[in-house]
Amino acid sequence: MPDHTDEPDRTGPDHKSTIRIVVADDQDVVRAGFGALLDSQPDFTVVGSAPGGAEAVRVSREVRPDLVLMDVRMPGMDGIEATRRIARDLPDTRIMMLTTFDLDEYVYDALAAGASGFLLKDMLAERLFEAVRIVAAGEALLAPTVTRRLIAEFTRLRPRAAPRQALAVDALTPREREVLGLIAEGLSNQEIAARLVVGGETVKTHVSRVLAKLGVRDRAQAVVAAYESGLVVPRSGP
Repeated sequence: MPDHTDEPDRTGPDHKSTIRIVVADDQDVVRAGFGALLDSQPDFTVVGSAPGGAEAVRVSREVRPDLVLMDVRMPGMDGIEATRRIARDLPDTRIMMLTTFDLDEYVYDALAAGASGFLLKDMLAERLFEAVRIVAAGEALLAPTVTRRLIAEFTRLRPRAAPRQALAVDALTPREREVLGLIAEGLSNQEIAARLVVGGETVKTHVSRVLAKLGVRDRAQAVVAAYESGLVVPRSGP
């Protein structure tokens, strides 16, 4: 089937409850498979698909989806550059990266470009559905193994603190810096609340303030900022 873009229906009563998705992958079978899986869910609608990064950017600009499932490795414009452009042009669109490889060398670059999650293509369907809902709701999906790869990439490629991020972190209160450090460890709001012995709403407020002060849109970019600023220092060893 040809790649398609459907004009979004923004007038229907269920618009706000439906997650509108674009699937970008250079393999027709993979693209069609993800599309069929996602369309099986009552709260998902696949509104576009693309066989490459440039097409993903074009389709996303046309249909303005809630979320893009983006393959990392595609010919021409790759998924990282496409992510960077979509994140710049469509700040309300979330991007979740897909890869075949568990040890993908581009984890850091994908997250720094604006991705909010990173998952394997061979995940279980229920895991995919859960991930889409988490990321579309504005949260970031960082599995512990992905966080470890992110740290490893930072240690290898970016050993110096970024001055801009260091200044932003300096503007945080001591409590906010503590919360950012726990986000960088991969803890959820519930886990942070338990660690700090505070309520969930209190943690949610702290997290929102941290993101606003850092000028980032979700937890994935907050993790990047924590390491770039030098607030969190990568540990040696596994």
